[in-house]
Amino acid sequence: MKYVGIDISKNKLDVHLRPDNISFVIKNNKDDIGKLTKQLKELNVEIVVMESTGGLEMPLLISLFDAGVNVASVNPRKTRAFALALGYLEKTDKIDSQVIAHFAEALKPCCQVIPDAQTREMNALMVRRRQMMEMLIAEKNRLSSTLDSVITRLDEHILWLENELTAIDSALNLHISSRTEFIKKEKLLTAVKGVGKVLSKALLSGLPELGILSNKKISKLVGVAPINKDSGKFKGKRMICGGREDIRTALYMPTLSAIRWNKAIKEFYQRLIASGKPKKVAIVACMHKLLVILNSIIRTGKNWDKNFKENSSKLPLQPITIVCHVV
Repeated sequence: MKYVGIDISKNKLDVHLRPDNISFVIKNNKDDIGKLTKQLKELNVEIVVMESTGGLEMPLLISLFDAGVNVASVNPRKTRAFALALGYLEKTDKIDSQVIAHFAEALKPCCQVIPDAQTREMNALMVRRRQMMEMLIAEKNRLSSTLDSVITRLDEHILWLENELTAIDSALNLHISSRTEFIKKEKLLTAVKGVGKVLSKALLSGLPELGILSNKKISKLVGVAPINKDSGKFKGKRMICGGREDIRTALYMPTLSAIRWNKAIKEFYQRLIASGKPKKVAIVACMHKLLVILNSIIRTGKNWDKNFKENSSKLPLQPITIVCHVV
């Protein structure tokens, strides 16, 4: 079995194959990525592993996945910790590619599922929508503390931002209406009290694993699962960490709405508060519960049941060929 580690930079890719111990460097452009993809497919490698680099890895990741090559993108902190455990104090691109290949061989990370082109476009639109919302809020906040001579320019910019948001929402609606699968899922999601169009679009575009992974795995993936930190007699506080921040952010306001209007979430929140839990802890627990409910609904394809119980997490999973694990 051959394992490949690739260190990605803006202009080049450092590639290392194990156990053959072969290293080489190629340019980070479309032509060379295509040649590398063809070469790795012919070698029938077990898995290709690279680090998440804020988007620089996506062209290579998509090319390999579309060619049917098993591929995974991992958190750079994990590979660096692995390097230190092996005794590598030095850090160069070549060494990094060797460490990543060794990481792939030793730990065998789960293969990554890349969303289809339309879902990627939806995700890009949702990212842009968040950026526009942040700018819009900032501009509106400036209205109360700026000079009259600037207010006209602010008003013009606010109007432009609002028009752009409307255009983005129209584009997102067009994407959803063009696919029966998306229409069905959005209908199931928005039937839950507290879940609106914005959250449903965020889940459809940014969490394609919804309904595929188990409730425990989807909670860890989003970053709303409590993590234990105990040692000996010390019992640390359970905390959330990591996960997909954008999905977690999108869940927050709908959860507050669900606490008011969704009977299952409201009763759960009140029970936590009555037991002495801080309000923030109770809200995060409700976010977790809401995500579990949505995951179960998409998995089963059944409409929202106001008498939902926790044992829905024990429902059988749909068979899949690849399990996605994004870190």
